[in-house]
Amino acid sequence: MASAAFEEIVEDFEFLDDWEDRYATVIDMGKSMPPMEEALKVPATKVEGCASQVWLQPVIDGGEFRFIGDSDAMIVRGLIAVLAALYNGLPVAEVATVDAHAELARLGLNEHLSSQRSNGVRAMVERIRHHASEAA
Repeated sequence: MASAAFEEIVEDFEFLDDWEDRYATVIDMGKSMPPMEEALKVPATKVEGCASQVWLQPVIDGGEFRFIGDSDAMIVRGLIAVLAALYNGLPVAEVATVDAHAELARLGLNEHLSSQRSNGVRAMVERIRHHASEAA
């Protein structure tokens, strides 16, 4: 079960035939994200298991899950934006029901990311699920 924002990305990707166009779109998504405040880039928000520097900060409001994030790598910022589209706005209890691997496969991302990037995405998803389960 994906959010409407994620479904929009899926629709956009259906019109992009080659991986380079999809890659560029993911990077553009990362560029359009607001930067994370430097004060939030602390060890407690850092995601271990990523080749790049990655920070995720959950924001739970009225039972709704959101997170903000940042990375020092543009493609990873884009992947954070994709994950935000997938998870942000969902009820906290629904976060754990999202099959991120299957949803990202709909974008063709799984087959084109390096193993290090794939491991990083898994680490980000685990962190997101952890925060949601703590809040539930």
